[in-house]
Amino acid sequence: MKTIRRVALAYSGGLDTSIIIPWLRETYGCEVVAVAADVGQEEETSGLAEKARRTGAADFRLLDLKEEFARDYLFPVLRSGAIYEREYLLGTASARPLIARKQVEVALETGCDALAHGCTGKGNDQVRFELAYQALAPELAVIAPWREWSIASREDAMDFAAARGIPVAATRKDPYSRDRNLWHLSHEGGHLEDPAWEPEPSLFQLTVSPEEAPDEPERVAIAFESGLPVSVNGEPLSPARLIAALNAIGGRHGVGRVDIVENRLVGIKSRGVYETPGGTLLVAALRALESLTLDRDTAHEKERAALRYAELVYFGQWFTTLREALDAFFEKVMEPVTGSVTLKLYKGTAAVVGRRSPRSLYDKGLASFDMSGYTPRDSAGFIRLFGLPHRGRRRLAPIEVGAAETPKRARRR
Repeated sequence: MKTIRRVALAYSGGLDTSIIIPWLRETYGCEVVAVAADVGQEEETSGLAEKARRTGAADFRLLDLKEEFARDYLFPVLRSGAIYEREYLLGTASARPLIARKQVEVALETGCDALAHGCTGKGNDQVRFELAYQALAPELAVIAPWREWSIASREDAMDFAAARGIPVAATRKDPYSRDRNLWHLSHEGGHLEDPAWEPEPSLFQLTVSPEEAPDEPERVAIAFESGLPVSVNGEPLSPARLIAALNAIGGRHGVGRVDIVENRLVGIKSRGVYETPGGTLLVAALRALESLTLDRDTAHEKERAALRYAELVYFGQWFTTLREALDAFFEKVMEPVTGSVTLKLYKGTAAVVGRRSPRSLYDKGLASFDMSGYTPRDSAGFIRLFGLPHRGRRRLAPIEVGAAETPKRARRR
C-alpha cells in the first residue's frame, strides 16, 4: 500500500463522507482535510466544521460557491439546452466538476498527496470526480473507499457510524440517498429501488404536491440577455439569487418533479426522483424565447449539439476541449436570444403564455392568414422542387392502381 500522509476529502457531512474520515485514518494512518462546497445545500452546511473535526479531520474548509456555481456551470448548461435522456436537468452532474476543482485547489494548497471521494463503485459521480482529478492534478493519488472497504450497503455504513458514535441523518426508516444544491434535490435508494413503487408525499422537500398547490394560478416573467437569465418579474438578480427566487415560486406551485429511470454511464439503470422547480421554469422560458429569436436551421443544429453537451456533462467530461468548443458555439448561437417570457403556473404545470423580444424573427404579417404581401402561387414551384426526390423514387417503384402498400411484417402472415 502506497504511503499516504495527507488526504483532501470531498466532504458533505452525509452518511458516506462522515464515516470516511475515521476509515481513512484507521486504514492509511493519514491526516484528512475535509473540503465542503456550499453549492446551495442551505441548512445542510451548518455544523459541518464541528462534525468534521469531531470525527477526526485535521483541517476543514467550507467554500461558498453558490454564485460561481450558478454563473459558470448552471447557466452554461441552461444556455446549451442540455437535458440528459429528455428529463434530467443535470443538477448533480453540473456541480461535480466545480466541487472537484475546488477540492484539488485545497489539496495542492495544503500539501496533500491524495484525493478522496465518497462515491460508490456503481454510480456516475466516481467517474465525474476522477476525470476532473485526472485533468487537474494527475500526480495526486486517488482513494475511493467504496472500492476498498468491506462495507457493502447503507445499512453497513450506518452500523459503522453507530459503532464510532458518529451522528448521521440517514436511518432505516428514511434510507434515501439525497443530493441537494441550488439547482435541484435528488432522491435515490430505499423504496425507490423498486421502479413500481410510488413515492410517498413526505419524500418531497422543495415542491408541494400539485394537488395541494394554490387554487389560483400565478404568472412569472423571466428576462434573458443572450440566453442567460437576468431578472424575475422585472427585478434584476444575481445568478444564484435568481435561481433561488424561481425555486420558491415554482416550488409552491408543485412545478419541477420528475420520476425517471435513467441509464448511468457505467451501464446500470437507476431510478431517481428529482425536484428542480426553478430550473424547470428557466428551461421552459428559454425554449419559448429561442422559438422567437433563432432561425430554423440554427435552432435545429443547437438541439443536436445540446444532446452531445448533455452527455459530456453527465459523463463527467467537463474539463475537455469538446465541452469548451461547444460552449463557444452556444455563446455565439444565443447572442440574439434576448427578451422576456411569461409563464403561468398552476397545479404542477408551467405554461408559456407570452413571449417578446427586440430580436424577434416573428413577422405577424407573414404568419397571419391574410395573404397581402405574400404571393401564394410562389409555393407551387417550391413544393415541386422540394418533391423531386419523391417523384424520382416513385418512378422506380410505381404503385398499381387500386393497390395499397402493405407493411412487410403483415405480408409474411
